[in-house]
Amino acid sequence: MKMQLLFTLLLSAVLVRAAIVTQTVEYKHGDVICEGYLAHDDATNDPKPGVIVVHDWMGNGPFSKLKAEELAKLGYVGFAIDVYGKGVRPQNPKEAAEQAGKFKQDRKPLRERVNAALTFLRTQKMVDPRRIAAMGYCFGGMAALELGRSGADILGIVSFHGSLDSPTPADGKNIKAKVLVLHGADDPHVPDRDVAAFESEMRGGGVDWQLVKYGNAVHAFTNPTAGNDNSKGAAYNEKADRRSWQAMKDFLAEILAAK
Repeated sequence: MKMQLLFTLLLSAVLVRAAIVTQTVEYKHGDVICEGYLAHDDATNDPKPGVIVVHDWMGNGPFSKLKAEELAKLGYVGFAIDVYGKGVRPQNPKEAAEQAGKFKQDRKPLRERVNAALTFLRTQKMVDPRRIAAMGYCFGGMAALELGRSGADILGIVSFHGSLDSPTPADGKNIKAKVLVLHGADDPHVPDRDVAAFESEMRGGGVDWQLVKYGNAVHAFTNPTAGNDNSKGAAYNEKADRRSWQAMKDFLAEILAAK
């Protein structure tokens, strides 16, 4: 009985200690203050692989923060970053289009902003700076790819229904990371010409890449708030969401495994 009680107490202590710890953090890009969100499991003090999560066009909010927490449950340090800057949070699609459009039209500040987040993440004591990947949703998928095109020294990039176009396709040669693109086959916001150009860019750059297309899926297929009407061009798809998350898990497990 005493041994059973001791075992129960020890198990309870482990369960209490193994909690997902989250914190809002500030970091800078030049004079711009950005507000990110870190999540990790404090079950061990060993440095863990870090995964940047880049938000969609609505900015760093509940969706991207949830993904950081889900990554923490998988054993990574999830870092939901802030591309727009502290306090800049679109309230509607018009404002979101304006903010995202600034960075889509000029990719240089976008690359710099995501690289600032990467630099911050590398300094965190719970992160193994040699094992870092980046992922993103919609606008964030494009941003994660631009991080790679900047020549960032990271191990992997995952794009969920992200924009694939590049004004400078030759920059694909700068990509050091392995790339996984998870794409809705019927996404009207990413036309076939952009997909074809992306494939050419990856081949021309000699990148280790994968492109997975999900049938009957359009833009925003991972976001439950997108509704379920494909005719609107953006809609949630449970199967594509589940399958793409599994694909991401397998990819990260492969590239971020301890050497």
